[in-house]
Amino acid sequence: MGRGLAKGGQLRLDAKFSVPQSRPGSVSRAGLVKVARSGGHRVVAITAPAGYGKSAFLAEWARAEDRHVAWVSLDRFDDDPAALLTSLASAYHRAVGGRADLIADAAGRGVPALAAEIRASTVPFVFLLDDLHEVQSPPCHDVLGAVISAIPPGSQLATASRSEQPHLPRARVSGDALEFGAGDLALDAAGARQIFAHAQVSVTPELAAEVTERAEGWPAGLYLAALIAKQGNSQVRAITGDDRYVADYLYREALIGQPKAVQRFLRRTAVLEQLCGPLCEAVLGSSAAATQLRRLEAHSLFLTPLDGQRHWYRYHPLYREFLLGELRRTEPGIIMTLHQRAADWYEANGYPELALEQLLLVDDPDRAVQLTAKLARPTYVAGQLSTVQRWYQTIGDVNIARYPPLAVLRCWEGVLTGDTAKAELWAAVVDAVSFDGEPATGAASFDSARALLRAGLCASGPEQMMADAAFSLNQEPAWSPWRDTALWLLAESHLLTGHTDEARDAFAAASTTAAGTSSWDTIPLCEAQVAWLAMDRGEWQEAVDRLELALGTIDAQQLHGYVSSLTAFAGAARLSLHNGDVKEAHRQLARAMRARPAATYLLPYHSARLRLQLARVYLALAEQATVRQLLREIDEIARRRPALGTLIDEVREFREVLASRAAPNAVGVVPLTPAELRVLPYLPTHLTADKIAERLFLSGHTVKTEIKAVYRKLGVSSRNDAVQRATEMGLLGG
Repeated sequence: MGRGLAKGGQLRLDAKFSVPQSRPGSVSRAGLVKVARSGGHRVVAITAPAGYGKSAFLAEWARAEDRHVAWVSLDRFDDDPAALLTSLASAYHRAVGGRADLIADAAGRGVPALAAEIRASTVPFVFLLDDLHEVQSPPCHDVLGAVISAIPPGSQLATASRSEQPHLPRARVSGDALEFGAGDLALDAAGARQIFAHAQVSVTPELAAEVTERAEGWPAGLYLAALIAKQGNSQVRAITGDDRYVADYLYREALIGQPKAVQRFLRRTAVLEQLCGPLCEAVLGSSAAATQLRRLEAHSLFLTPLDGQRHWYRYHPLYREFLLGELRRTEPGIIMTLHQRAADWYEANGYPELALEQLLLVDDPDRAVQLTAKLARPTYVAGQLSTVQRWYQTIGDVNIARYPPLAVLRCWEGVLTGDTAKAELWAAVVDAVSFDGEPATGAASFDSARALLRAGLCASGPEQMMADAAFSLNQEPAWSPWRDTALWLLAESHLLTGHTDEARDAFAAASTTAAGTSSWDTIPLCEAQVAWLAMDRGEWQEAVDRLELALGTIDAQQLHGYVSSLTAFAGAARLSLHNGDVKEAHRQLARAMRARPAATYLLPYHSARLRLQLARVYLALAEQATVRQLLREIDEIARRRPALGTLIDEVREFREVLASRAAPNAVGVVPLTPAELRVLPYLPTHLTADKIAERLFLSGHTVKTEIKAVYRKLGVSSRNDAVQRATEMGLLGG
């Protein structure tokens, strides 16, 4: 990308994290701001329909602050927990400072990293989140709830939304919330007179009071009433939200009264949530759009600048909705073309994700599928799994199935997240289809990608796994983003067939190849396996070197929660124990244990071997209850994938060692099961047991039973104590 593009991207970010400019003639909400700031409430919620001045209220608050101000203008791209976390961490870091790696750390380790940073802040701040209604997914609500719980005394978080805010019920119960609604934001007659005066419309106090009463104090209605009276020299009248005069005025004065070229500009650019000159020019196929935007702003045509440089803008929501309605009424045939042109501009200027979002708004499934196939893996590697899942949901299973290369990625999503039902379904789809074109996923061919998937699932034993991996390896060129995966799976098949030296060489080659193609998640997986083989041979220095590379890659790329990182944590625990550092061994064990639910029979060799490696370390620590739990989990994997070659022999030999060392009536702390670990991350949130059950697609009774088991195993009796104890043990947080 060129320097101009980089600057444009930075301006877009600046707009997102900058307090919006105030509109001339806006009625001050200083009284409300004073109440919000001085009330001592940790959470302030502003909830009202469009046109009530919620953004203006927050902006005035920001300008009145002597504390640090973190501002985020949320949009639908934040409706992903990883994206939301990045936005929150970016805004906090811009405002408060703190650790230089906070943004990357929050993206990698999730809510606990950001919450810990916020909780430890010694600098008072206020977090202002505008347009919270854009964030609708339950996981994002969970993120917000956890962040709110971390706001320290002396600091506040304020949110503006058009709809009910999901974090409020819990905040109300604790007395932490101060709420403002439409009634609080409604203007009185004095506010109406100020609006009319700015519009240079004469109005008596009595008439102002009458108009205010009829408009029920709706600020946008009063503003429109003043404009109508000014431009039409008509009597002042009230405007309400569902009044036909709103549309009439917007049509007659804010659209039809403009030159034809301006009308067309307004209607067609309404397909964009945010506007800048070059983007508008691409969508319209014209020039001088930046000048037009500034002219529209100068004429107060409901256009708000989003940054100090006046590079990015957005229409007032009411006005944009009206313009979109006019576009659908007058030019329905061009809407798809406009979105496609916007997608072309975004893709050409280095914003492929925004290009895809444009395509998802119209019926263009073929191009959307192609772009999703290109973006899915790097977006997953960036930690934005929910975004990938939303893309899949919007595109629909029917369209995904029509493009087999994307069906392969859909299956891998289930494999890597431990969603066994989804993975089995898509594996059957992939097996039943054929595809002769060049995959947009970067694979050499569909047959190569399918062979890799079959090798990964290892449903037919190590010999077939080796044949599938070798087939793919022969097809994927050196630059392929999938060649490292083929080498890794080939190495795993060698290990299952007892060819240790060949396995070691293939693991090392996979790691080197992954580094060359930025396939970061493969490096810790392969380096850790080489380290384990080195430790088995007593070559401890090589193990140190390999694990340093593995753990360094995990930290640098924020891969802490990935299935591919778990073997590195287990190896680090073994190395720490060898060096006599029991505390560090337990820390690394906790990192692996808490994430192991995602390691299922879908990756049987990896999941079973991981548990065997953990069991060996726990046996050395004399924690036999944990060893037995891990062996039970291995048995469940082997029940579904019995053909695991020499790994089955290794498990049998370990059982013999365990039997010879087992003390009569040995007791110990039983670890949390994978099912209990899936419930644990929801305990710091505001969700009830029944709501947690909805998230996990379980019955309320099952979740309540698992929560009780968590309490029992952690030795606590309350939810807060369970969160604190789990954090101390390393099962939550870093």
